Amino acid sequence: MFKTMTTTVLLLTSPFALAAREEHEFEVSVRVPTLQFYVTPTDPGWMHQEQVLPWDVRKSTLGGLRREFDVLNDGGGVSAKLVSRPFLTTSLNESSYIYLQVKFNGVELDAQGYKLVVSARDASVGTRAQLEIVPQIPGEGYNPGAYYGNVNILFNAAAPGALDEG
Repeated sequence: MFKTMTTTVLLLTSPFALAAREEHEFEVSVRVPTLQFYVTPTDPGWMHQEQVLPWDVRKSTLGGLRREFDVLNDGGGVSAKLVSRPFLTTSLNESSYIYLQVKFNGVELDAQGYKLVVSARDASVGTRAQLEIVPQIPGEGYNPGAYYGNVNILFNAAAPGALDEG
């Protein structure tokens, strides 16, 4: 009996008896919009990733960014504004800025105030709108460097009749 018990213990501590194990951890999230108002990207995967603007080496030009959003407001239009003037800057030369023009559904946004970007008629049935970010060429041209910046847009469910043109 002692021999059987010893064999059992040896089998349990044998490397062949241990199971291989791997662990993977990743984040999962979801944003469920209200059914009355939302402005959400049609492809939400890009929102939490750095967006690299394309540089054309041959032409020495900087390209822009275009993304689509689904928009709905069953109580009026949708307005938007920028939190601040968006720009890219580099740590190599703090005075080098590349300002960005931001349009939503063809309407140029600024930080001065809300502008109607989707009419009440279009917003009430839901529509697809395009976000367009276009870099503005600096007066001295583009200086070398790695540039970074943020674009912050606020969307507002406009009350019926407010800022609305149809």
